[in-house]
Amino acid sequence: MIDLKKPSATVEPSSVSEASIKQDHNAAWRQCLSLIMPAVGEQAFQTWFQPIVPLQLTNNVLVIQVPNHFFYEWLEEHYVHILKRAIVQVLGVHGKLEYSIVVDQNNGRQPYTLNIPQNIQATTLQRPVRQITGHSVAVTSESKELFDSNLNPRYTFDNFIEGECNRLARAAGISVASKPGFTSFNPFLVYSGFGLGKTHLIQAIGNEIKRLHPYHQILYITSEDFIAQFVDAVKLGEVRRFVAQFQRADTLIIDDVQFFGGKDKSQEQFFHIFNHLHQNGKQIIMSSDCAPKDMKGLMERLLSRFKWGATIDLQAPDYHTRIAIVQTKLNAQGIYVPDNVVDYLAQHVTDNIRTLESVITTLALHYTIGKAELTLELAKTVVAKLCHTEQLTEKRFTVAQIQQMVAEHYYLKVSDLLSASRKPELATPRQIAMYLCAQYTEASNKMIASQFGGKDQSTISHACKAVQRKMQTDESYKKLIGALKAKLNNLRQE
Repeated sequence: MIDLKKPSATVEPSSVSEASIKQDHNAAWRQCLSLIMPAVGEQAFQTWFQPIVPLQLTNNVLVIQVPNHFFYEWLEEHYVHILKRAIVQVLGVHGKLEYSIVVDQNNGRQPYTLNIPQNIQATTLQRPVRQITGHSVAVTSESKELFDSNLNPRYTFDNFIEGECNRLARAAGISVASKPGFTSFNPFLVYSGFGLGKTHLIQAIGNEIKRLHPYHQILYITSEDFIAQFVDAVKLGEVRRFVAQFQRADTLIIDDVQFFGGKDKSQEQFFHIFNHLHQNGKQIIMSSDCAPKDMKGLMERLLSRFKWGATIDLQAPDYHTRIAIVQTKLNAQGIYVPDNVVDYLAQHVTDNIRTLESVITTLALHYTIGKAELTLELAKTVVAKLCHTEQLTEKRFTVAQIQQMVAEHYYLKVSDLLSASRKPELATPRQIAMYLCAQYTEASNKMIASQFGGKDQSTISHACKAVQRKMQTDESYKKLIGALKAKLNNLRQE
């Protein structure tokens, strides 16, 4: 784990003395909350932090009680870095956090505390409670102890739902995990739009490496954290030590590398770290929101290295994958959902996985905390609040219906869309029709391709990306797509 430095922004001290904080768990937690609230906002603060009860503070270990296992996992997935910063600022770099989770037993609420030493798994949770600490574990010639990987243990291949949208990337990731540094997938770069699972995938690779190769040194970090820590290292005159921490890794995982754009000095350091690791047979795994050729502000020599290995994209999940995501996520929490609710969510939350997971989590909160029945009416209410209004809200369309609508708009025959002609007057409507079919039908890319003259499914993926790119740069084209979507809505209401 990279040394966690205090942020450059100063925080006003409270009236609680340092000595009393170290002795009083209530005072320590109040001080933590004063740092957490500005970072998360009032609504998230009331939902996820006000219910927490501090229990004890012993030897710089603060124990907090959370209402249930689901609550604990949500904190670990979404707020662990904010908690980490607060603990370090209040208790110092040796501060740690442990959880006490309330468990239902015999219709009563009996709390138990999980005090689990590092690297010893809990029989109840099947994984250790992460201890939040502000210092790294040194690896010496006399010790095989690993530094903290920064990986979230919830991101695994077991809960990474496979579908046509991600099958290739998942298979390649498993291959990387089995032989890190010894496959042609080095570096391994996965890219996608917002919320389609790239962070889950690259961390799942890291966790699988950790499982298969226990003494493999793994380090996960976002590019933003890399840049911030590099700036701190420059200020403190510790650049050599900063670089050395990354060079110790057997596998380095960098999330959102596109944010290196325009950060020339950070790029320079990453370039040298990349070279060192690659030349020594270490594995490099990265994610981005776009392909290397579309990254802005990155040095050509760095971009060229990104292309040495494998670059794979993740696509938006199709209807059947969304069905699997809904069922898996809710079943994992022991929540039964009627088929009509599952179908409604899969049909109406189509933009990305993160939005779908947000809807699922909100429904789970209604069920576990609000004790509400998961009805179709509740699902519609949640979707209406959390999803974009332009998403289709009723029945799906068939490929044939969309082909007919697009052909009529361009005064073409459907057979023109199915032809192999590359003329712009045919290629453009064909791509748009493919894009709308992928967005608004239940058909997989393979099924859509078969109905466009037996083309390969990669043609559908290419068409979708081409349409999305052009919408970002051509306002009139974006308005055209909007008009066609409006036509679909009008057809639904007829």
